[in-house]
Amino acid sequence: MLPRIRTTPEDFAVEERLLYPPRGSGSHLYLQIEKRLCNTDDVARSLAEALSLPRQEVGYAGRKDRIAVTRQWFSVPNTAAAALDAWQCPGTQILSRQLHNERLRIGQLQGNSFRLVVRDVAEDVAQAATERLAELVRFGMPNRFGSQRFGRDGKNAERGAGILRQGRAKGNRRAAWLMVSALQSAVFNRVLELRRAALDELLPGDVALNHATGDVFLVGELPDVERLQRFELSPTGPMFGTKMKWARGETADIEQRAMAEFDLPDLRRLNLPRGLRLFGDRRSLRIQPKAAEITWDDGALQLSFELSAGSYATVLLEELLPGGFTEGPESSVTEAP
Repeated sequence: MLPRIRTTPEDFAVEERLLYPPRGSGSHLYLQIEKRLCNTDDVARSLAEALSLPRQEVGYAGRKDRIAVTRQWFSVPNTAAAALDAWQCPGTQILSRQLHNERLRIGQLQGNSFRLVVRDVAEDVAQAATERLAELVRFGMPNRFGSQRFGRDGKNAERGAGILRQGRAKGNRRAAWLMVSALQSAVFNRVLELRRAALDELLPGDVALNHATGDVFLVGELPDVERLQRFELSPTGPMFGTKMKWARGETADIEQRAMAEFDLPDLRRLNLPRGLRLFGDRRSLRIQPKAAEITWDDGALQLSFELSAGSYATVLLEELLPGGFTEGPESSVTEAP
C-alpha cells in the first residue's frame, strides 16, 4: 500500500506569509480567509459578486489548493467593506481584516507554512524520509514546479509553445499568459533534469542568485564554495524571456538544449500576441525548507515546514517518498519524477 496524502482536507494545511504586513491604513482592505474544499478563484469570484466589484478588483498573492485547509490573504477596495457582513461562501471564514494602501498582487508573498499528515507510512519509509529531510535542509531540494502548474491534463506547456510559434492566442490574455508561464516552467524543469552538477555546486558560466538581495550575477572561474554551503548563493535556471540574463559555457549549452526540445522560436525576436509581455527571469535551482520538523506514529507521518513563495510542498513530498503516494479522495497515484 502506498502512503496517502489529503485523506481529509485537514491533512494538508497551508498558511500564507505576506511579503510585508498591512500598514493599518489605506484604501484597500486585506482579508485573511480560511477556506476548506474550495480554490482561490472560487473565493475571489464570490467576493467580487457579493461586493459588486469587477473581478480584477479582488486581489490575492498566490493560488492555493482546493483539497486543503488554507489561510490566505485577499484584498478588496475598502469602499466595499460594508457589504462583507452579508458575504457567504461555503467552507470559508474571515479571520482578520486589515487596511493597506494598495491592492494585493500575485507574488507578494514571503512564503507559505505547511502542516501535512501522510498516512499509511511504514516505519522504514518514515525513517528514510527523516534522513532525507535532513539532507534537503542542509543542501536544498530541487525547486522544480509541481504537476499542478501544467493544468489538469498536463498540456498547458504544449499550448504555450503553440502560442509563441503562432504569435497569437485564442481566448483572453490571462489564459494565454498562464499557458506561456507553464511553458517557462516546463523548460526550467527540463534544465533541472539535464544538469549533472549537484544543487549546491556552481559552475563557471552559471547565473547565481544572492538569496539575501535577490540579485543575479554571472559566475566566474572560482565559485564561492563557502557562501554556497551557507545557502547564501544558489545556481539558477531560466524562466526564459526577452530580458532574461543568459548563462554561458556548459550551463548555456544545457539551457539551449532544453529550450530546443520544445521547438521554440528565437527568444530574442519573439512575436508575442498583443498585450502579452515576456521579460523573463532566473529561478533558483534549489530551495531550503525552513523550520522543518518530522514525526511518525502508528503509520502517520506528520510534517511541518516553510517554503519560499513559488515552491511546492508536493515536490518536497516527492523527494521524501520516492516510491510514490496516492493523493486526494480519488486516490490517484502520484509518482516522483
